[in-house]
Amino acid sequence: MGLSLTVLGCATPYPSTDNPCSGYLVSHNDTRLWMDAGTGTLGPLQRHTRLEDVDAIWISHLHADHSADLLTAYYALLYADISRSPIPLFGPPGIADRLAGFLTNGPERSPVESAFEITELQDGHQATIGSMRLTTAAVEHGIPAFAVRIEAGTSLTYSGDTAPCASLTELARDTDVLLCEAESAEKTPDMVHHTPEGAGETAAAAGAGRLIVTHVGRSLSPREAVTRASSRYPGPVDFAAPGRTFTVG
Repeated sequence: MGLSLTVLGCATPYPSTDNPCSGYLVSHNDTRLWMDAGTGTLGPLQRHTRLEDVDAIWISHLHADHSADLLTAYYALLYADISRSPIPLFGPPGIADRLAGFLTNGPERSPVESAFEITELQDGHQATIGSMRLTTAAVEHGIPAFAVRIEAGTSLTYSGDTAPCASLTELARDTDVLLCEAESAEKTPDMVHHTPEGAGETAAAAGAGRLIVTHVGRSLSPREAVTRASSRYPGPVDFAAPGRTFTVG
């Protein structure tokens, strides 16, 4: 059996009434990965799994629409009704101090490491989480940011937030599914996101078997993003609608 991808939310840069910010649950057999923890994603995550049953959390970059619900997860893990050892957390350099900077309310630093077992990502980082193999690549977003390829029978590659770049294309080479952001409506001189056409071009260059566009900017409709991506990529294109589960492969 291959991977499955459940969309918890994909809104940018703030949640809508029916769409949290970026967050996904990737599952394979009994392994569960919370991939990006954007604003509002902890709630829908619990429709599919308990927080204490999450095997690891992977964060692409430290913009709030991809990481803010780590703050509420921290309180859930340490001060509520959840009892478990710290959850492995993979994120950009400095993630522990960023969390502690917000969570600390007195003279003593907040015990972030009591909730999360933190590993800082770097280009080429690899990890095994249950039955999944994760490979990370640095991408181009103007701040430290990463994409990830997840393999377990089938392969899923997630762009995080990034302009089109060779490192993402190479990471996604022959992937079964490319989950690629399409935030920008138009090209600009200093791109830090894909346009829908850019997402299609990345999928085509990588030889991806399927493209799912996500993190679509507010000036675009999902239908428009899919249509524009399809103009540059001959394979199947879908939109990462919140609540939808995709079978990978």
